[in-house]
Amino acid sequence: MFSEDASAIAARLMLEFARRTGLHPAAHDQQRYLWTDAFAVCNFLELFERTDDQIYRRCATDLIDQVHHVLGRYRADDVRRGWISGFDDETARKHPTSGGLRIGKPLKERRAGEPIDERLEWERDGQYFHYLTKWMHALCRVGFMTGRSVYARWAAELGDAALKGFVRRSRSGEIAGIYWKMSTDLSRPLVPAMGQHDALDAYITFREAQYALSKLSIDASARELADAVKSMFTLCEHRDWTTNDPLGVGGLLFDACRLCRLLGQDRPGDAPLLKELTDAYKNGVEAFRSSHSLTRPTSHRVAFRELGLAIGLRALPIIAGATNEHATAAGNIPLRHAVDPLWHDESLAEEIVSAWLPHAQNPDESWQAHQDINDVMFATALMPETFLSIGERDSASG
Repeated sequence: MFSEDASAIAARLMLEFARRTGLHPAAHDQQRYLWTDAFAVCNFLELFERTDDQIYRRCATDLIDQVHHVLGRYRADDVRRGWISGFDDETARKHPTSGGLRIGKPLKERRAGEPIDERLEWERDGQYFHYLTKWMHALCRVGFMTGRSVYARWAAELGDAALKGFVRRSRSGEIAGIYWKMSTDLSRPLVPAMGQHDALDAYITFREAQYALSKLSIDASARELADAVKSMFTLCEHRDWTTNDPLGVGGLLFDACRLCRLLGQDRPGDAPLLKELTDAYKNGVEAFRSSHSLTRPTSHRVAFRELGLAIGLRALPIIAGATNEHATAAGNIPLRHAVDPLWHDESLAEEIVSAWLPHAQNPDESWQAHQDINDVMFATALMPETFLSIGERDSASG
């Protein structure tokens, strides 16, 4: 597909990202952004897996530390100081995710009582629920790479903070929804609407954190996050997951990929949910194809959103293989029929990656406008194995 090895392209992009954002070599001005950094952690782990070069392992663990130190604390231009959790420095360093993590947007969050400006809100800081679940995933991946249970513990503590800070409850106290965006200190919603896939991301990511704890920590309780998992599954019932946003469609496949690795844990709702996700994917990808977006000039497209779809498409063989095996063993014929045709769409990932390759190699103005997220997600699309795993690589490589 490329004149240059995919790993070499990804390595160059990731090392330039590390230099540009103050990760390696470490700089005083560290530019951290939670979504991008979650993908970056997985990319560095994958590069370490492929090359055995310790620099990539250090980049992954140093990035975890930087994110916690930067995004786990209030901004420099905030009147508040210290860790978001409110803990003293010693305690906060041991529990850096207990207060959640900032997004890393360029502007301060909207003040209490200030009217919302929908355009500006995209550039304002705070906390996003779906960014926290991405970081939980990254923490679990580092936990398996290092064999250190503390990363899984931090993932569980972040899940607990997300549940306490973002959930909207009914008068009876039942969880009725999830706020899409909260203030940095999790005291008030900034965008009260619920993200279409937030409950789904939460259900699967909390399950992943439970799995990581059970494998990595002899002290882990099987009940950790159990109430959160149960509540999020309830929110997932009777929902339509269909979207024509390529990033959202790719996210459905990412969630389906992780869910299919968790099948067989005596949760009867998983197989029907997986079928819902594959059906929603098929509807979404058909709508995306019908939009003819890929025939438009790249200047009229958004790279990282399409790359999100490409990353998800890389999971299709994993989903088809794992679910067919489970469906055959369980006698679930509808599930097997639902996933059988999926792998045929994988070539769409090659089409997307090939379209953006010249821009990744020679960034134009449009690419540079979102260069960090574009570079990092392009690298993930080239080598998605670690990002699409939930456990040990030898048992999760599909």
